[in-house]
Amino acid sequence: MSTPGAPVVVLLSGGMDSVTALYDSRQQREIAGAVSFHYGSKHNDREIPFAAWHARQLGIRHDVIRLDFINAFFKSDLLQSGGEIPKGHYEEESMKKTVVPFRNGIMLSIAAGYAESLEADGLVIAAHAGDHAIYPDCRESFMQAMGHAIRMGTYAGIELLRPFIAMTKDAIAARGRELGVDYTQTWSCYVGGETHCGECGTCVERREAFLLSGVPDPTTYLSASPLPRKPGAI
Repeated sequence: MSTPGAPVVVLLSGGMDSVTALYDSRQQREIAGAVSFHYGSKHNDREIPFAAWHARQLGIRHDVIRLDFINAFFKSDLLQSGGEIPKGHYEEESMKKTVVPFRNGIMLSIAAGYAESLEADGLVIAAHAGDHAIYPDCRESFMQAMGHAIRMGTYAGIELLRPFIAMTKDAIAARGRELGVDYTQTWSCYVGGETHCGECGTCVERREAFLLSGVPDPTTYLSASPLPRKPGAI
């Protein structure tokens, strides 16, 4: 069982949530390492350098694991092999086209082996309350089941830790401000260009988070058009 102060591994994509989780974890635990996965998404090459940057800032081991088979064999518009990234709110039905089948299940399985090899007994993932709408592998039932499998399948009884599971993204942004996170060194846009597009679901979610949290948004967007209404909002 994971114990307070024992070392953990952090899944670190280079986005707002995982970077904040890295700094949050460092306040409470020793970090044995941070791991990023390059699975052929359109934005991997933009976000992973930010993951590496934060790991260097904190003096933390950082490894990148390539999962090229995902881009080759899986269907998702998030992947380089897929279609165009849809515009609109993160929770719109169209954003389901960007779901990579069982992505978190695959990454957590590999990260569990990585964590046990580094003699960690906890694995931190930054899944949050807003993820559940379109991602089956972010929902509580899945996370509970995956956490049980990881705990039962490792000698260390590695715990799956989800510090942000009950938090919204704006609450995470506020927590990041408390921790002094430099959000200029994070990436969200699924399109993966040189500049955040401002219109895809993750850009909309990023803009919304800063707006609702009152944290100044340091991001340059290609488009600052009005934010789309959240599905179901009145």
